[in-house]
Amino acid sequence: MTRLCFDYGHGGEDSGACYNGRKESNDVLDLGKSVAAEVRKYGVVVDETRTSDVTVSLNDRSNFENRNTYDYFISFHRNAFQPEQAKGVEAYTYLNPGAKSKSLVQTIQTSLVNLGFVDRGVKEANYHVLRETKASAVLVEMGFIDNTGDNTLFDAKKNEIIKAIAKAILAELGINYIEPQPEVKGQTLYRVIVGAYSAKENADAQLAKAKSAGFKDAYIKSE
Repeated sequence: MTRLCFDYGHGGEDSGACYNGRKESNDVLDLGKSVAAEVRKYGVVVDETRTSDVTVSLNDRSNFENRNTYDYFISFHRNAFQPEQAKGVEAYTYLNPGAKSKSLVQTIQTSLVNLGFVDRGVKEANYHVLRETKASAVLVEMGFIDNTGDNTLFDAKKNEIIKAIAKAILAELGINYIEPQPEVKGQTLYRVIVGAYSAKENADAQLAKAKSAGFKDAYIKSE
């Protein structure tokens, strides 16, 4: 089973970078949770170092990751420098990264640049959450929070950013992203139900059969 650890930077008493009342901790929590929700549609397990505006230390973040085995650790951030002086996206791996980290970080970086962000490149850094985690780890800086243009792009293309990052992650996992079909007003949609189970393991087994048969968009919904 594929398992990811998502880390949303800062939180609680640590707001991260701030500009004109905007907080990095809020931006990354909101967007990161949306990416997690999108990836989970494909049966990928996503654990999160925080799910609300609470303080989580760097040690607590790495300890959280170290308690389980993950395919990837992905830390979400927004950048800051001097007001209106820098812009663009950049992404990081730890020093001398492995092939998995290098591939994922480049795929995410390219996806965000394609949405219109300035390309500041992929870099290496001795950050705690990259150094002290076991899984292939990347850290993504999604534009500068102290740049009006980056904030405008971040807000206007929020759904596209979510989709781009989700697609990049799924691609590295060998999972094809399925473009959602727009609903036409007045159109009747027919859903195919293949069973309902009281035992979760039976539902998982049926889901596996459906996906092996080619129904890649099949998923489990609890009621």
